[in-house]
Amino acid sequence: MSPERFRRINEMLDKRQTDLTVAMENVHKHHNLSAVVRSADAVGVHEMHACWISQDKRRVAGGTALGSQNWVKTHHYSDVEAMIRRLREQNMQVVVTHLSDESVDFRELDYTRPTAILLGQEKYGVTEKALAMADQHVKIPMVGMVQSLNVSVAAAVMLYEAQRQREQAGRYDTAQISAEERHRVLFEGGHPIYAKACRRKGVAYPALDEQGQIDADDRWWQTMREK
Repeated sequence: MSPERFRRINEMLDKRQTDLTVAMENVHKHHNLSAVVRSADAVGVHEMHACWISQDKRRVAGGTALGSQNWVKTHHYSDVEAMIRRLREQNMQVVVTHLSDESVDFRELDYTRPTAILLGQEKYGVTEKALAMADQHVKIPMVGMVQSLNVSVAAAVMLYEAQRQREQAGRYDTAQISAEERHRVLFEGGHPIYAKACRRKGVAYPALDEQGQIDADDRWWQTMREK
């Protein structure tokens, strides 16, 4: 890993927002999935959540995501209740775009709080079960003939409002990510071949020095050379 790449990854990790996330329920078009991940990465989302109808939908198109899927970890679920319970365990407020009597302008929310933005399937939106579990319904004001935005566009609009509020509150000025997670991302992002070998062999990632180079003993290197 070059010193420049090591520095760039660290700069990215310093801005990661561990208490801001996106949760997708049955978003199935690959270009939409990829566009959401790309926007999430752009504003510093570190982890995302996705509930799928079927296993074969679990794919992000690399061309649209432009590699951002390698930097935003996605947790997968087969049940939306399990996904939202996971968010609740992290003290997240669950916010969903949906026109209802309880809907408020999406800009009225406090996104400096731990927040999960819940997105629904492209044609039918979020299921009734998920709507009932959400903390707040929000709407994105529109004055044209259509009453909804593409799911990836809606996600980007809300994420950038969250970024605006968090920047004003200074939330990007202090690193939130743990030392253990920083090391994982640095190793996997800077030494992907060795990271893959470690996972295959069941070996822990070794330490990195101040320049991002592997700092391991002879036994570790010998293990890497073995088939």
